[in-house]
Amino acid sequence: MKLNDCHNIEDFRRLAQKRLPSPIFHYIDGAGDDEVTKRRNTAAFDDCDLVPNVLAGVQDINMSATVMGQKIGMPLMLSPTALQRLFHWQGERAVAAVAQRFNTWFGISSLATVSIEEIGAAIKTPKMFQLYIHKDKGLNRSMVERCKAASFDAITLTVDTIVSGNRERCQRTGFTSPPRFTPSSVLSYAAHPGWVANYLFREKFALPNLDTHVGQGTNVAVSVADYFNTMLDQSMDWKMAEAVRADWGGQFCLKGIMSVADARRAVDIGATAIMVSNHGGRQLDGSRSPFDQIAEIADAVGGQIDIICDGGIRRGTHVLKALAAGATACSGGRLYLYALAAAGEAGVQRVVGKLHDEIERDMKLMGVRSVSELDRGMLRWR
Repeated sequence: MKLNDCHNIEDFRRLAQKRLPSPIFHYIDGAGDDEVTKRRNTAAFDDCDLVPNVLAGVQDINMSATVMGQKIGMPLMLSPTALQRLFHWQGERAVAAVAQRFNTWFGISSLATVSIEEIGAAIKTPKMFQLYIHKDKGLNRSMVERCKAASFDAITLTVDTIVSGNRERCQRTGFTSPPRFTPSSVLSYAAHPGWVANYLFREKFALPNLDTHVGQGTNVAVSVADYFNTMLDQSMDWKMAEAVRADWGGQFCLKGIMSVADARRAVDIGATAIMVSNHGGRQLDGSRSPFDQIAEIADAVGGQIDIICDGGIRRGTHVLKALAAGATACSGGRLYLYALAAAGEAGVQRVVGKLHDEIERDMKLMGVRSVSELDRGMLRWR
């Protein structure tokens, strides 16, 4: 299987599985407990049908959307995700370059493998920083100040990782950051010599947004669960979120909002956007899918705050369904991580291009000339 054989996200997933050692692939692919919520994130779209209009004169359409004050070229954003240079040596640099070509939001994680400063200098298109609140208050202040200096456009505070979800695939494979080669995993690494050569002989693996304050994850191998459970501040509350917003002073998003009550509180503390997200099903298994929640959240706070449907997106039609239900835009992580792992920047370019083309084609088939024309009258739930 080659890159040109990849026509959808599942194709990229299969190619990524062939090219990655088992612990690395299952870190991307896995989720919490029985992975019910991960499956539901995509399956939820199947419970909703589109009702198209015709004879709408759709030769010229406008795919742009405005999110957190930034006009982007399509209503799909590339969510911040951690540890990207483990998946391919080009890591965040590849994803950032593709986001800039398509003029859409790109985010990096606190646990990114490329620094805030490098991404800030590399791209001019909108960029967000995903902030995890650590027990080390000096680290939190450092990351916010570095984002200000690097001219980031938004901070996105992750609010659904107060403890780590139960990621059993990672427990079985022994995944850690940095990778720990164990007797149970060494055969899988040995079977992927290209990945091993890149990991050992290219730029040394690091978490440059954290390693000024902590060694865990860069010099000390830890599981993601251990990192979240020992390093993050479990006392985080609404008052703390509001303090981060005030300290940052710019566009501010809360990632991990699922309830109407929390969406209303996000408005109250002055957030400019929410990511309706369950962390890709990696946290609370059995929770609702983001798409399941969009309509009622939009009814409650639509027009007061930008609503981003984050997770489960696999097709252009999924984006259109979320927008019609009331989302401002959509975002996703795995949708480009599989492609990054499969083929680096070329893979990300191909998958984002495929999704861009699907959104454009599906808008024409829906008979809409701009994303603002999508509304709930075009949806029917089964």
